[in-house]
Amino acid sequence: MDSFGQPGRDRRQLLTKALWIGIWLVFLASPVQDLIGTERSGAATALGCVGLTAFVLCYLSLVFRYTARVLDWRVVRVTGGALLALAVLLSFAFGTAWLGLFVYVAVSAGAVLPLRQSAWVIPAVTGVMIAIGLRTDSVEDLLGSLAVLTLLVGFAMTGVRELVRTTIQLRQARATVAQLAANEERLRLARDLHDLLGHSLSLITLKSELAGRMLPAHPDKAAQQVADIEQVSRQALVDVREAVSGYRRRTLAGELAGARTALTAAGVEADVPLEAPAVLPADEGETALAWALREAVTNVVRHSGARRCTVAFTARHTLDGPVIELSVEDDGRGGSAAPGNGLTGLTERVEAVGGVLDVGPGARRGFRLTARVPLDRGEAPASGASALGSSA
Repeated sequence: MDSFGQPGRDRRQLLTKALWIGIWLVFLASPVQDLIGTERSGAATALGCVGLTAFVLCYLSLVFRYTARVLDWRVVRVTGGALLALAVLLSFAFGTAWLGLFVYVAVSAGAVLPLRQSAWVIPAVTGVMIAIGLRTDSVEDLLGSLAVLTLLVGFAMTGVRELVRTTIQLRQARATVAQLAANEERLRLARDLHDLLGHSLSLITLKSELAGRMLPAHPDKAAQQVADIEQVSRQALVDVREAVSGYRRRTLAGELAGARTALTAAGVEADVPLEAPAVLPADEGETALAWALREAVTNVVRHSGARRCTVAFTARHTLDGPVIELSVEDDGRGGSAAPGNGLTGLTERVEAVGGVLDVGPGARRGFRLTARVPLDRGEAPASGASALGSSA
C-alpha cells in the first residue's frame, strides 16, 4: 500500500498497480461500447477514440504519480483541468453513455487533492455531470445512480489517499527511529568505552612516564611502575571483555521485536507481547529465555506451516520457588520437533540456569514450547500465577 501512487520500483509493484488501476477501468465499458456499437462518421469515431485515450492517459498520470505526494502542483492543476474538460466535451458530444468519465475525475480529485479541496471539488464534479445529463429526458435513474456512485467513490478515494500517505509517514518515522536508536547505541558505546578505558589509559600513560624517568637511577622503582602498568592493563582488558559480553547478550525485549518481525514477514499472525515482563530473572536466565524464544519462533517460521503463533509470559510459584514461564504455541502441523533444530542445545542452556524446557503438542493441534527459569527470591510475583506483558 505504501508504494501506491509512486513510480514502481520493480516488476511486482508495477503489476500490483496495473491490477489496481485495471479494476477501476471498468467504467470505461460504456464509452467503449458506445464507440463500437453506435453508427457515426469515421471522423467522429476517430475523435472519440483520441479523446478517450487522452482522458485515460491524464487519469493514469495523476493516480500513478501523485497519490502519495505531489511534487508539482502546476502539473496536477493542468492535468486535472484537462481531465475535467475532456469529460465534459466527450459526454456532451457523445451522450449519456460517457457520463461515467466523471467517476474518474472524482477519483483523481480524491486521490490527489488535499481534503479541504477535494471536499468541494468532488460535489462540484458531480454537479457538472448532473447538469450535462439533464439534457436527455430519460436519464433520471441512470443519473441518480451515477451521481451517488461518483460522490461515494470520490470520497472513498480520499480515505485511500490518507491511508497511503499515513503508511508512508509511519515507515519513514520507523526508519528515523531506527537510525536514532543506532546513533544512540553508538554514543552509549563510545561513552562506556571512554568510562572504561579513559582512566586506565591515563594511568598507564602516567606510570609509563614515571618508569621512564626512574629507569636510569632507580630500576627497582621503575620495575614497580611497570608491574602496576601490567596490572592496570589486565584490569582494563577484563573490563572491555565484560562490556562486550554485555553488548552481545541477548535480551527478551530485542528478541520479542525480532519475533514479531519474523512472524509477520512469514505471513504468520503474531500474538506477541509488546514489552518484556517487568519481573525478569538474572542476566543468565533472561539470556536463556531469549534463546528459547528465538529457537521457538525459528521453528514456527521454518517448519510448522502455522497461521498463528502466540507468545506469553507467566510468573508462577512452584515448590522450588518462583519461576518465570515462557510459552510459544502455534497452530501448525504439530508433532515432535525435527532433530538437529537446536532444541538439544537449548535444553542444556535452560538447564544450566536451573530451568526446565518442555516441548510437545499444543492445545490447538500445533506445537508448544515452554521454558521455565527461576526468579530470584526477592523478585517473586505478588500472586500465585500472573500473566505478564501485553499482547500486540
